[in-house]
Amino acid sequence: MATIELRQVEKKFGDLHAVKPLDLTIHDGEFVVLLGPSGCGKTTTLRMISGLETVTSGEIYLDERKVTWLNPSERDIAFVFQLFALYPHLTVRQNIAFPLQAQGESRETINERVNEVVDLLQIERLLNARPSKLSGGDQQRVALGRALVRRPEAFLMDEPLGALDADFRESMRAEIKRLHIDQHATTVYVTHDQVEAMAMGDRIVVMSEAEIQQVGSSNEVYYDPANIFVANFIGSPGMNLVSSSYSDGIIHMPGADNRYPVPDDWRAPLGEALQDSGDVIVGFRPECAEIVEDGTLAGNVYTVDLYGAYSMLAVNMNEQDIVHIRGDRLIHYPIGTQVRFDIDPEMVRFFDPATEKTIKREAIQ
Repeated sequence: MATIELRQVEKKFGDLHAVKPLDLTIHDGEFVVLLGPSGCGKTTTLRMISGLETVTSGEIYLDERKVTWLNPSERDIAFVFQLFALYPHLTVRQNIAFPLQAQGESRETINERVNEVVDLLQIERLLNARPSKLSGGDQQRVALGRALVRRPEAFLMDEPLGALDADFRESMRAEIKRLHIDQHATTVYVTHDQVEAMAMGDRIVVMSEAEIQQVGSSNEVYYDPANIFVANFIGSPGMNLVSSSYSDGIIHMPGADNRYPVPDDWRAPLGEALQDSGDVIVGFRPECAEIVEDGTLAGNVYTVDLYGAYSMLAVNMNEQDIVHIRGDRLIHYPIGTQVRFDIDPEMVRFFDPATEKTIKREAIQ
């Protein structure tokens, strides 16, 4: 497999930036997910790696080989599209074999590789069927097989599960991850589905407005977001973000007497970042708050939603600030009931409202 390097890669359409200059290294055998809302530049980035889209500036390397201006066929990369793009007049076996036939491989080699892929994907029963007779999940397996049979240096996947039903998506998600582990294949995967990204990716590249917002593991982008966009985009619901003020070691949050004592290890970084006092945005995940009778903070129950294994409470701290708290599935409060809650001091995060960037717990340089 291969290491993919993007060095100050940029794409413009006229004056419009589809992708602002970015640097990214995808290591050999790594599964990297490009995640973000529609129009953020993730698919354009993928297409530039493949050669389907030319770069405006910058350089792309595949295993230290410069491929910036090479044709897609010269890059030894397989692409799996959202729409399966199977040849309707060919059988499953013929669809999988087609890339090898186009490369002029011998019949023996074609049969050997096709049989390997068929065994791997467990689609022997489908070999003589045509795409129109297959389910969405089976069509996607065939599309994966056509990519795998080439044994490319890297796999690029552009929302390959987007056209599938929820049940198929879950099973195919597990299958793609299993194939990645078995093949140790360098994979770049595009999606707007954060659950998909967090379940599959070794690292997640969060994009917005044509640039990278954060690169990190699932835990890093979820619990230590680099800025307010990542905090709000990752999670369902996203991180609670409460506009507050800080002074003398106390966070003054909305609502009557909602004073949150700053954890000891946050006092120095907050004091330095805010020059001892000022506005700050407090962030915490719903599962990092707990309803307790003598909690430090208070609000009124706005809604209670049951999600099966747990309940999600929306708590109104004042007329504008609603926070979500994850609780026991059997919990029940009438609408309007006042509840008190605490925030896990290890899981609270703070953001600068001017820059919208996170304030680091470590000493600020």
